[in-house]
Amino acid sequence: MSEQSASLPRKRSKVFTTNYMVKVAVMAAVARVVMLLEFPLPIFPSFLKLDFSDLVPLIGSLAMGPLAGVLIELVKCLIHVINTTTGGVGDLANFVVGAVYVWSVGFFYQRHKTKGGAVLGLAVGTLAMIIAGAVVNYFITIPLYGLVMGWSEEMIVGMGSAILPAIQDKFTLILFAFCPFNLLKGVILTLLALPLYKRFSPLLHKGLI
Repeated sequence: MSEQSASLPRKRSKVFTTNYMVKVAVMAAVARVVMLLEFPLPIFPSFLKLDFSDLVPLIGSLAMGPLAGVLIELVKCLIHVINTTTGGVGDLANFVVGAVYVWSVGFFYQRHKTKGGAVLGLAVGTLAMIIAGAVVNYFITIPLYGLVMGWSEEMIVGMGSAILPAIQDKFTLILFAFCPFNLLKGVILTLLALPLYKRFSPLLHKGLI
């Protein structure tokens, strides 16, 4: 057995410790509570609701690494899916897009641990969230809503065009609703994450959370 392969169990053990998993569970529970505070924005279709629950796994990703951020996102969505009214479709989309976002930010920041690195990582994460959101909603979420909820594509597009007349089909719905929505969300999360990470990171590293 090579020295590199022998070191793998030790690396895993440093990640999946009891303390690590407790932090993930606690932060996921906090994120789930924050998720309850979602609200629609009048400039977007009503099915796009803004919440700041991704802020918690984002801070976890910055402080504990990208895997922690993804795990927090996963547990948060699993808790939420119990009471969902969308058959889990929305939670699936939220997890995939949120996981891409927090992983991208955490992965970039791990390699550039400066304030500038954090800002650039958040910008990269926002771009990744916009792209992932466009792909997931176009190919997965909207078709699944038709299967699970009985919503036709025309109905979903109509909800968008009622707010934004430029929306005429699924492509323009993604382009003029989902993409700007995720851009706005990414900017807000960036503005909130920078000061909050600075405050909570020492507590996470000291094991006080």
